[in-house]
Amino acid sequence: MSLIRELHRQLTQKERSAVEITQSYLDRIQALEPTIHSFLTVTETAAIAQAQRVDQKIANGDDIGLLEGIPIGLKDNLCTKGVRTACASKVSVTGNPWNPDCVPGGSSGGSAAAVAADECPIALGSDTGGSIRQPAALCGVVGLKPTYGLVSRYGLVAFASSLDQIGPLSRTVEDAAILLQAIAGHDPKDSTSLQVEIPDYTQNLKPGLDCQGRTIGIIQETFGEGLEPAVNAAVKAAIAQYESLGATVKTISLPRFRYGLPSYYIIAPSEASSNLARYDGVKYGARAEEGNLVSMYTKTRAAGFGAEVKRRIMIGTYALSAGYYDAYYLKAQKVRTLIKQDFEAAFKEVDALICPTSPTTAFTTGSKVEDPLSMYLLDLMTIPVNLAGLPGISLPCGFDASGLPIGLQLIGNVLQEQNLFEMAYAYEQTTDWHTKSPNLAH
Repeated sequence: MSLIRELHRQLTQKERSAVEITQSYLDRIQALEPTIHSFLTVTETAAIAQAQRVDQKIANGDDIGLLEGIPIGLKDNLCTKGVRTACASKVSVTGNPWNPDCVPGGSSGGSAAAVAADECPIALGSDTGGSIRQPAALCGVVGLKPTYGLVSRYGLVAFASSLDQIGPLSRTVEDAAILLQAIAGHDPKDSTSLQVEIPDYTQNLKPGLDCQGRTIGIIQETFGEGLEPAVNAAVKAAIAQYESLGATVKTISLPRFRYGLPSYYIIAPSEASSNLARYDGVKYGARAEEGNLVSMYTKTRAAGFGAEVKRRIMIGTYALSAGYYDAYYLKAQKVRTLIKQDFEAAFKEVDALICPTSPTTAFTTGSKVEDPLSMYLLDLMTIPVNLAGLPGISLPCGFDASGLPIGLQLIGNVLQEQNLFEMAYAYEQTTDWHTKSPNLAH
């Protein structure tokens, strides 16, 4: 059942006040944060004040929207008026609620962990190469990366502007659809924002929904070396479940799919290098005081960026430098076009594509720090979706022998979010993976 709709029902029937609901989540945050570390900033005073305004509306007999009075977590790269945005530059290592010694996933791991730990009912993340879907998979929640341009990037601190997208994380498919409904649509402040009509993503999400008449393509290139046996088994069981729901399943080859990873790690760092050049201590970010301008730039960027950010800036600067632009960046963009063409050909045959979200379950924090290449390989199955600007959703489909969640990824054609939600909902309604919660003492 939709948690948002249940909380809304409690509010409108006056079973609980918005203040009571908000305070219950604040109390849980306080109890669990010493273990999970999902939040860098908790706006307790503002949250209670907003909840009081919702309660006043209800007392006055005014209607409230589905999301009014519902607490929400925000990734720390979404600028919020009157609230500090730090992009997690003061690192607090987030633990996976299923095993706090393990990672929660990519850079939206804090949002995913907060939802999985029930520190908030829903959250927003951003996805450049899988940073919503991969944490969703590793934390056992639902995460959607929308079509590029469907959600405004205004206020999002840019990493790779042609890849970034904001999207929802939630416990259920319907809650993700409700949250996307609220944030999708044209924004004149974002030049890449699409001018399209937004459908009601939830209108067909009803019990008994099946997949009759739909064709799902299994991405052949995602089942092979490097895929953990438990992940392989869980995703194949999910595919069998889709067949039982009436879907026609066929194997599809995307020949250039495997080139997504090397292309991404040229394009994304190049755009990051350009975007982060402004953080020099003059107009943006903290400043390291120094006697001359060059030293100030150098010390500011040395102190302000972590090792991984520096690595990506250096890769991007190199790829864009004179003599290397054509050999690296331009070639990567050409490969990106070929990957997009492979997807276009596939969607002439199928309604959606299916594959694991991540080749592995969550690994121990710090175990891959000295091997960034192996960490990059974990994005193998999510990155091509960003390169092609397509929507992709991750939903829980099982657990490994250690009790860590496994994620299933459905990929749709451009602006086919409603189709993805319906197919994800059909699977969710006939399984109970989404009902499982980590055992957290509080």
